[in-house]
Amino acid sequence: MKLSIVGGGAWGTTLGQTLIDNGHEVMIYDVNPAAVEKINMKKHPFFDTVLPDQIQATTSLDDIIHFSNYFVLSVPTKVVRSVLKDINQKLITPSVFINVSKGIEPETLKRVSEIVEEEIESSKLKGFVVLTGPSHAEEMILRKLTLLVSSSKDEKLAIEVQHIFSNDQYLRVYTSSDLIGCEVGGAVKNAIAVISGACTGLGLGENARAAVITRGIVEIVRVVEIMGGKKETAFGLTGIGDLIVTASSENSRNFTAGKKIGLGIPVEQIYAEQKQTIEGIRTIEAMHQLSLVKGIELPMINVTYDIIYHKLPVLEGLQKLLNRDLKSEDF
Repeated sequence: MKLSIVGGGAWGTTLGQTLIDNGHEVMIYDVNPAAVEKINMKKHPFFDTVLPDQIQATTSLDDIIHFSNYFVLSVPTKVVRSVLKDINQKLITPSVFINVSKGIEPETLKRVSEIVEEEIESSKLKGFVVLTGPSHAEEMILRKLTLLVSSSKDEKLAIEVQHIFSNDQYLRVYTSSDLIGCEVGGAVKNAIAVISGACTGLGLGENARAAVITRGIVEIVRVVEIMGGKKETAFGLTGIGDLIVTASSENSRNFTAGKKIGLGIPVEQIYAEQKQTIEGIRTIEAMHQLSLVKGIELPMINVTYDIIYHKLPVLEGLQKLLNRDLKSEDF
């Protein structure tokens, strides 16, 4: 079948290779002419790898809309709404949207599925699926073993996407009925990964990282539940699985950004030096707003928000967390 990929970044282009490996036809859309040119030269725009001959890319939105009615959304959440508005204006055929980005809109606290429902007219929206899980593009492009989860309100559509992306060489996809839990887990783990990186930048050691990951799952569960998802989902691939790979690897943009924060590098400088999107910092902002609106306890995320947005010294933030009232860990 044919699939259009919206966003020719590290992950979108890598998934394009996977889809071609699986026998599908792919066209990638990106606003960056340099990235499109590299893809059409069969070179990955971020990694030193050769892409399949069948891959093609374009800067024309019309091209991908005429190419397919299955759209893989692989753009930063900060632009997803504007991109969807543009697609909606040109869309004729009812289409399926498969989101592979991980984030929550800070201004509205909306998940990507909710943004799609708002921006794509109901007559043009055939269905929505999130494809998420523990996955570094750096490894998938080399066809290393990866497990993902396909989730949708429409079980048949989730299964269809499962089969589209799965293969017997390196990618296995599970399904989940908990769309909210899968979306939220994938987003909030980015925030925890930033915090884990900050601990590493401070030189706090492996004990601290283990503590951040473990207590991070507690904060993820709180957000999943308050947003209407199932807490059990946070203990699967889209929660703890994704958190482990993101909160402990130099391949993680969120982890490395956090590491720089721990070293005292200003966030503005981190953004300027990073070519790829750091979703975790935006998610920290969104989760801080959620904690204020819903009254949920997210101590690590809220302290990190103060460090990033209120210039709280990192060591003072650490002290603030350690000075919290002692309590039981019973669940």
